[in-house]
Amino acid sequence: MTLTVLERKESRRNSTYPLFREGGFDLDVQRFLREENEAIARLSEQVTHAAWMVNTTGEKKWQEAEVEAERAYRRHFADRKRFEKIAELREKAPEGSLERRQLDRLYQEALENQVPEELLDEMIRLSSELSNIFNTFRGTVDGRKVTENEVRSVLATSTDSKEREKVWRASKQIGREVEKGLIRLVKLRNEAARRLGFEDHHQMMFELSELDRDEVFSLFGRLKGLTDEPFRRIKGEIDAELGEKFGLEPGELRPWHYSDPFFQEAPPVTGLDMDVHYRGKNIEKLTADTFSALGLEIRDMLAKSDLYEREGKNQHAFCLDMNRRGDVRVLCNIRDNEYWMSAMLHEFGHAVYDKYVDRDLPFILRTPAHTFTTEAVAMFFGRLTRNREWLERFPRVDREELARIMPKVEKMLQRQMLIGARWIITFVTFERELYRDPDQDLNRLWWKLVREIQYVNPPEDVDEPHWASKIHFTIAPVYYQNYLLGELTASQFDAALRRNGATSLFTEETGRFFLEKVFWPGDRGGWRRLIEEATGEALNPEHFVNQFVRQ
Repeated sequence: MTLTVLERKESRRNSTYPLFREGGFDLDVQRFLREENEAIARLSEQVTHAAWMVNTTGEKKWQEAEVEAERAYRRHFADRKRFEKIAELREKAPEGSLERRQLDRLYQEALENQVPEELLDEMIRLSSELSNIFNTFRGTVDGRKVTENEVRSVLATSTDSKEREKVWRASKQIGREVEKGLIRLVKLRNEAARRLGFEDHHQMMFELSELDRDEVFSLFGRLKGLTDEPFRRIKGEIDAELGEKFGLEPGELRPWHYSDPFFQEAPPVTGLDMDVHYRGKNIEKLTADTFSALGLEIRDMLAKSDLYEREGKNQHAFCLDMNRRGDVRVLCNIRDNEYWMSAMLHEFGHAVYDKYVDRDLPFILRTPAHTFTTEAVAMFFGRLTRNREWLERFPRVDREELARIMPKVEKMLQRQMLIGARWIITFVTFERELYRDPDQDLNRLWWKLVREIQYVNPPEDVDEPHWASKIHFTIAPVYYQNYLLGELTASQFDAALRRNGATSLFTEETGRFFLEKVFWPGDRGGWRRLIEEATGEALNPEHFVNQFVRQ
């Protein structure tokens, strides 16, 4: 049964986080923050509404509305007098107070926008144009348009190398469409960052998102070292399986022989077809039942979401908190397979986080503690399609079948975690170089890194902007590190639950852990404090390594 509002409020009494109260140490600070929360709430809702509409329709009028809404939002923060006021009041607010936390957040947003208006406008306009190209573009195979779902389907099932190569190349066609505009946007972002005293946009975004870039890349380097040997082993196993499947030597395999366009997903283990357990199943109901078992209600959010593919709609998946008052929506393109089952669990992991943040918090702090903490929750739930208990309880795979497939499922999960980690390290390493020098030979650099980190043989024609076909470079710059930080944190949440005696993940005790320790605090104290309060220790990659490497 779902936890009631009263039960959730009662649980707060045991929290170490203070409640927000107005009328504190400085009326000037309180008054300013009240006005800012009201203004930002209004501007933010205009942005999210336009963003939802453009992604669900692809219509030009909503693209224009999104540009105008984001322009208004950023102009609010660009105001020089407001920035100076924020900086002045920030010095008055005590470290550790909710007032100081809000002012820190305001300062970060305002600083990023202290650039000439025409530069801001050009970045907003170009970003929106490129984003809409991604929403509406469809690659072609022999003159026929193909959707991303069709690309995934062919790469998952076809044994015809020529067909696979054609659809793989179709998935990359958008790279040429956006390459020039994207590099222009990178240079504009760098120009803005340098005006503010940063090396480039990449360094600025790390600093403003409260991440130490050297610490993060050092952590990723350590992970790469720890996974080199196990990854080499599983990559060799995969290549041997694929070589047999396609009648090729492992050295003859090319990117289109893997199960997705970027080798970020693990190819199925031989003899394992997880999609069979979802054919004809109601993916929405399986998602709702999963969260209900933890006392987390999502049916209200399902009703407002846009979950099935159609022309002109964004082909990916995301969650959007429309107003930080409970209107949370998910965009997906569901088919009855494991990919979309996992995507739904992932996106509604984001959604429950947004829904259950303490609404007594001021608007500015009514968000996850960090982008990667919400990714951690999403990844925790997205992994469940490889969990024995979940498979038996929700899609109702019978025990005899589970006994047969679980060794392969567990192997598949290990492969996925290792492949996913290497892919993210590839992406973030390239992105750092992209912003360091956008005029270098990016096409060849991309394939150099793919070969060195992912051990994938490039195609013959490496002088193509294949990298630019990844939407995140355009719409979510300097974001991808959050996925790997999220995976590490998801493993740490899992370890904390099991250390506290959880024999099943599908109980209200698990729900209470997330509600009280992760969701409810919002952005009161930042990500470091949240992880320590929730798990009893600082972020520790050993939990990920123990779960997926040292098996």
